[in-house]
Amino acid sequence: MALPIEDYALIGDCETAALVGRNGSIDWLCLPRFDSEACFASLLGDENNGRWQIAATDPNAKVTRRYRPDTLILETRFETKTGAATLIDFMYPCEKHPNVIRLVVGEKGTIELDSELIVRFGYGESVPWVTTMPDGRLRMIAGPSRIVLQSSVELRGENFKTKGTFKVKQGQTESFALTYTESWTPEPVEFDAESLIHGTEAFWKNWTSKCTTKGPYADIVKRSLITLKAMTYEPTGGVVAAATTSLPEHFGGPRNWDYRYCWVRDATLTLLALMNTGYYDEARSWREWLLRAVAGSPKQMQIMYGIAGERRLYEVELPWLKGYENSTPVRIGNAAHDQVQLDVYGEMLDAVHQARKGGLAPLQSGWDLQLAIIEQVEDVWHKPDEGIWEVRSGPEQFVYSKVMAWVAFDRTIRSAERFKLDGPIERWRKTREAIHKQVCEEGYNADLNSFVRSYGSTEVDASLLLIPAMGFLPATDPRIVGTVEQIEKTLMKDGLVQRYDTSKANDGLPPGEGMFLACSFWLVDAYLMMGREKDAIALFERLIGLANDLGLLSEEYDTDAKRLCGNFPQAFSHLALVNSACNLGRNGRPVEQRTNSENKAASKKTATKAGATH
Repeated sequence: MALPIEDYALIGDCETAALVGRNGSIDWLCLPRFDSEACFASLLGDENNGRWQIAATDPNAKVTRRYRPDTLILETRFETKTGAATLIDFMYPCEKHPNVIRLVVGEKGTIELDSELIVRFGYGESVPWVTTMPDGRLRMIAGPSRIVLQSSVELRGENFKTKGTFKVKQGQTESFALTYTESWTPEPVEFDAESLIHGTEAFWKNWTSKCTTKGPYADIVKRSLITLKAMTYEPTGGVVAAATTSLPEHFGGPRNWDYRYCWVRDATLTLLALMNTGYYDEARSWREWLLRAVAGSPKQMQIMYGIAGERRLYEVELPWLKGYENSTPVRIGNAAHDQVQLDVYGEMLDAVHQARKGGLAPLQSGWDLQLAIIEQVEDVWHKPDEGIWEVRSGPEQFVYSKVMAWVAFDRTIRSAERFKLDGPIERWRKTREAIHKQVCEEGYNADLNSFVRSYGSTEVDASLLLIPAMGFLPATDPRIVGTVEQIEKTLMKDGLVQRYDTSKANDGLPPGEGMFLACSFWLVDAYLMMGREKDAIALFERLIGLANDLGLLSEEYDTDAKRLCGNFPQAFSHLALVNSACNLGRNGRPVEQRTNSENKAASKKTATKAGATH
């Protein structure tokens, strides 16, 4: 049975990642990429769907864990009456073939441990053919996939499992290494597994040494940045939304999605989080990934892509997996990839603008593509869409989508003016003004003194918290103040924010989900912009207190069960954390970088006109 989500840790090599439980079990691993088929899938089923556990044989062993400082090297310590040992788990990030290395180091006395390896390729379905190689290593093959296991411990086959019981004493180390290759390629050579820990530690410490974050939240920010780096597919620069698929947003329900892809929606948050903390190389790689991924006809621009820019992410269900805590269906692929979501146009063009401001590329770079995209936005901004939350109930005139269409024009105008780039600026200004006017008239409910989820609706949506952060209206505008008050009144529970009320707003699914952590960080930012600094700090500290003992956050939090829920770790949550921490600081505030005095003046002028109407 899978553990609570917060009991998992992440290890990875910047091409794929594994989840390691507090009990020493690797319950999720896709090889060789984040979006490949899993060979350990017990997270979404049971042990017969694949896992690799190394743990003390004594069920009463005391277990503690930590990451080595400034690294992604996990240490799990088992202590019994007879002794103690530390299990060190990591993936070496510089190898041609992905490796999972597990070292067991004796700390005191003597302790007995078990290793049980159950490989099941094809998301926990395919049992491999296991043979012993001449050098004593084990070879496990099913179709295109091959795993080679080397071990300093004697192992045995038992009921389609590979098992071994061993003892370690103080000063002794036993090593295990699992290597993946395609089954038709030459077999990987044997290597010294212990020696790889030094290179892995040097890799991560060198990377974290570039972090410029200071202040009281530096440690949690650095851990979030390490997590984001681990979820970056190094060959392309794409950042996956999460390392997992189908961890439920509501336990026992169907809100289970595959997040092992890259969302355009994360573009600007990712860019600013990286640039503001000193990681310009990663920000540049992300920008280049964005431009490559969306290249082509703007009419075919998608909301998400595969980690190399793949476009076909067809959604299928895996009936042989019972789901995390019986939350079905288990899905791979994501049908939302072909939805129309207008907000991604604004997100994309904002990211391109911020990249220019940050000097990530020549000023002209990407301008032709931007012109083509803004021309597409001119044609479609007035149409309904599925919105930021990817509803499966049909398109609506979502307010946030219209605001982001405004952002698309606003950032294009800003780039043209600031960097002397050619374009029909006057025409763009007229469209920008028309969108602003329409949103203020049709997206605002005077009776509620609040913007609403969609035109004609009486419900609010947490995405409305981003209106001031986008520069659409000042945070002190009475309608923004009223919107925040309405969100506090109707969408908050135990001090956290849900995306929208699933019991009232039809999204094509049964009601019920956790509090969305990124939305709660958006409220932190809104509080800051409104001058409510004490409220912002209190909420921020409440949110970082929800991270597990290793500093990791999932997508949502279940306030009733007091548990993390949703895919894990979640990039959107960690990006929001980093950006809110930067906003709480004194330098590189994202909410100021996405607005400027010219836009504030223009917005205030339009707001005054619109406010008189209401």
